[in-house]
Amino acid sequence: MSAVLSILDLAYIREGDTARDSFDASVKLAQLAETRGYRRIWYAEHHNMPSIGSSATSVLIAHVAAHTRNIRLGAGGIMLPNHAPLTIAEQFGTLATLHPGRIDLGLGRAPGSDQKTMYALRRDAASADRFPQDVLELQAYLKGVSRVPGVDAIPGKGTGVPLYILGSSLFGAQLAAKFGLPYANASHFSPDSLVDAVTLYRERFEPSEELSEPYVIAGVNAIAADTTEDAHRQFEASLRRRVVQMVGRGQKFTPEEVDLIMTSPAGQQVAQMVRYSAVGIPTEVKTYLDEFAEHAQADELIVASHAENTESWLKTYDSLADVWHSAPVRG
Repeated sequence: MSAVLSILDLAYIREGDTARDSFDASVKLAQLAETRGYRRIWYAEHHNMPSIGSSATSVLIAHVAAHTRNIRLGAGGIMLPNHAPLTIAEQFGTLATLHPGRIDLGLGRAPGSDQKTMYALRRDAASADRFPQDVLELQAYLKGVSRVPGVDAIPGKGTGVPLYILGSSLFGAQLAAKFGLPYANASHFSPDSLVDAVTLYRERFEPSEELSEPYVIAGVNAIAADTTEDAHRQFEASLRRRVVQMVGRGQKFTPEEVDLIMTSPAGQQVAQMVRYSAVGIPTEVKTYLDEFAEHAQADELIVASHAENTESWLKTYDSLADVWHSAPVRG
């Protein structure tokens, strides 16, 4: 039985495009996804990245929600140490009040940025250590049983926005198991922990009011095209862009210099980040995803695509829906 299929929209600002172009594309994707049977779309909090437009994550969710009718939308995720739990409870409580039954809140503890950007965010260097306590405080605000006497999230109180713990290490898996929450592994860019983290989560899961049994979401990349050759060409081009962005740090390189970077240890390390990638014609992509879901012990796959342009990006999700048969939704 196939896993449930969802989308991670990176709100990518392509070369020559603007942030508004990215937001318009996100609306188009969400409208397509809700007609094609996708479960949910998530957007991630990143800061100071010229190619990613989802820094104000809750605002983007609100915009897409206003242009769609029923697909679930959420954060995958909000980097909670960047914020006060009350603020996030109010933001997502507002979203849930405006769009009841449609809003998810995935939580991570990474900065979603570099050290200088952490300073600009006024993020305390020790704030990640408070992540478990902050999750519980946030959850309590949303349930309406505040852990801070005399303080309520308004809106937010009693909305019960569902929480998901995101992670790329064993820490997140262990925390999700302890709190009895769904777990989403960032295997689309940090693949090394996947098997161990999911195994630990399933073994240590403690049932809660929110969840009676473990629920795993795994990230995976995909590009589907009319031919296998074109899909692999797009994947190679996206990989080269990623290597230049991460290794080159904004520098300009000739194609020959990029070739050298691709074969360097740093380039190979970046390439390993997208180890879990389904590339080919739609049936080849589906076969890979089915095998990946079994490998990851995943109830749900959340698919990110780095196709070369908006048209190809939308086509990946549209053509994948043609060949996908979703399992009953449990999450």
